[in-house]
Amino acid sequence: MPDDIRIRVVNPNTTRAMTDLVGRSARVVAGPGVHVDAVQPTTGPASIESHYEEALAAVGVLEQVRRGEAEGVDAYVVACFGDPGLDAAREVACGPVLGIAEAAFHAAAMVARRFSVVTTLGRTVGRAYELLDRYGYAGACAGVHACEIPVLAIEAPGALARVTAACRAAVEADDVDAVVLGCAGMAAYTQRLSDAVGVPVVDGVAAATTFAAGLVRAGLRTSTRSEYAPPPPKAVPGLLGGFAITSPAALAAVPH
Repeated sequence: MPDDIRIRVVNPNTTRAMTDLVGRSARVVAGPGVHVDAVQPTTGPASIESHYEEALAAVGVLEQVRRGEAEGVDAYVVACFGDPGLDAAREVACGPVLGIAEAAFHAAAMVARRFSVVTTLGRTVGRAYELLDRYGYAGACAGVHACEIPVLAIEAPGALARVTAACRAAVEADDVDAVVLGCAGMAAYTQRLSDAVGVPVVDGVAAATTFAAGLVRAGLRTSTRSEYAPPPPKAVPGLLGGFAITSPAALAAVPH
């Protein structure tokens, strides 16, 4: 069991305030001996509210994971509810890589029989259902609800009241025992929402951070036997040339 655990929380967008927020949320639950650093890509969208932006953000996630590998990071948290780049990051990281949607669904299922998801914009609802199905929690989720607040407005005046109202409405309409927050930017509201609504409210940043630390302590890492084996070396011409893997040893190389 390692004495010190380094967890890198990767905010896949390029908004510093969001990076700082998810870093604070992760450090609250990290516990003794767990060191959290929160980072963001050097390029990419300011927020992620479309499939296009999610695809762009995945490259930034890989950038920060590869840098973490060069720096000896033990585990990673991808702090966006769409889990962008999660599978690809698992191919290049030695330690566990957790997405906050996956972690939040697991945590909610451990404390409730059924839960609902409250997310930001209506256009992201389909992605949430897609992830629920992928991770095996479609049957445990009674509904996904959007509060129609853009990601970068989550901390704006009045946002907490709207998220609270959406959580309360979800609990009543779906008759559920817990709520999963569908945006990393909502992490700062978790306890206040739980107190207001009267059921456990699950933040994926906190869930993923605690799970990641536990996996490292247990000596568990992503299997490399099949699908998550390191990607084969090959040329990557053009704009993404810095991400080319020329040999297994080059996986940790930092793109420039």
